[in-house]
Amino acid sequence: MPLLTIILWLANVVLDTGGQLAFKAAAGDRAAGDGLARWRYMAARPWLWIGVGCYVFEFLVWIAFLSLLPLSEGVLLGSVNIVAIMVAGRFLFGEKLTRLRVAGILLVSLGVAIVGAGA
Repeated sequence: MPLLTIILWLANVVLDTGGQLAFKAAAGDRAAGDGLARWRYMAARPWLWIGVGCYVFEFLVWIAFLSLLPLSEGVLLGSVNIVAIMVAGRFLFGEKLTRLRVAGILLVSLGVAIVGAGA
């Protein structure tokens, strides 16, 4: 795989994971309250806007990434985001990694490795 494709792929993983983690941090704040007050609280905090920013940049990176390889390969390589998000969720938010989730991580990682080796 060309260096630019790898750089865009890694940027996509970082931005997507960062966006998901920022949204989780915004949504998981217990001080937010309920209903409309919750949304106002989240809108006044940086985590929500960091997540939005990550997604805007990720969209641009994703378009550039997909311009360099076939859609079928790009989508499969992009699925590694799921692994990054699950692992980061474990370390940052204490989420559980059950045996089934670990098996999923291994299968997704194997699939990405196979697709990446063939690209």
